[in-house]
Formats: sequence, structure tokens, C-alpha cells
Amino acid sequence: MTDRLGPIAPEDWTAAQRAAAQAIIDGPRGAVYGPFVPLLRSPELMEYAQRMGEYLRYRSAIGVRLSELAILVTARQWNQQVEWAIHAPIAAQVGIPPSVIHAIAERQRPEDMLVDEAVVHDFCIELHERKSVSDRVYADALALFGEQGVVDLMGLNGYYTFLAMVMNTARTVAPPSQAAPLPD
Repeated sequence: MTDRLGPIAPEDWTAAQRAAAQAIIDGPRGAVYGPFVPLLRSPELMEYAQRMGEYLRYRSAIGVRLSELAILVTARQWNQQVEWAIHAPIAAQVGIPPSVIHAIAERQRPEDMLVDEAVVHDFCIELHERKSVSDRVYADALALFGEQGVVDLMGLNGYYTFLAMVMNTARTVAPPSQAAPLPD
């Protein structure tokens, strides 16, 4: 498949694109890549999206380890190879066991999760598959993470769903990765 909205040469950026790209370059990401390549066509949307993503990825109330787990579940739900290629290695680096990552890739419920990982996994799966969360799973998440954590967990699922939609539509090409691609 051909990348529908591939990179724009920096010399061809408009002033608004240049400003939006510079905000990403100056932030923790350090470069315009992945979903921000197609989003550059809408610089204002890209600016708001990157700010939300910066909070959710680096400072959410559930912490980086569990945020990465939620990102993997969302990437798997959307068959999103770019997000998987980027975040599976990060998830491993921040403590998500390889067996958990592999099970998610295979669309299986991991057997050896910690309690907080199981709560995040189940919350994400229910939200994606049922379009809602059961009272039991909600109560478990609330007890562990509080209201802000639950809202941030919903935000992670929504934000990475948005990015998956962008990249799946744009056919963004996955970067080289230590992670194996998601199976069909």
C-alpha cells in the first residue's frame, strides 16, 4: 500500500505548518513522525493533538507503564502497525513483560499480568469492543486510579484511536522496529 499522506519537505511547509512542526520538534518527541506526518496537513489540529498526546503519553495519572499498555491494546484493536512498532519496544522498556505484549499482539488476554495491568487491559478491551465499560471493571479502575486516572485512561483510548484512524486512512508506513509487526 502507498502512503497517502507522506512527508512534506520542510521547505514546502507553510508558516502554520512550520510553527506546529517546531512545537513537536522542541518537545519530548523531538521530531515529526508517525501520525504527525499526515496531521501536518491540518496544523492547528496537529498542535492540539500533540499537546493532548504529550500529556497522555508522558504525564497521565496512571503513569507511563500503564499508559503504554493502554496504547498497545488500542493499537491492536485498530491493527495499527505504526503505533505498535513505536510503542511495543517502549512498553517492554518500561516494564510490560514480553509475554503480555505477545498475548496482546495475538488478541489473547495475557495470563501473567499484575493487578493494575489486568485492570487497564480489561478496561481498554471493554471500551473498544463493547463501547462501554462494565460496573465491575469501572469500579476496579476507580479503586486503583481514582477519577482522574479513569478519565486519563478513557483519554488514552480515545486519543490513540484517533491516531490509529488517521494513520490507517493515510496508510502511514511503519518505521523499522525491534517489535515484530502485528499479525493479521
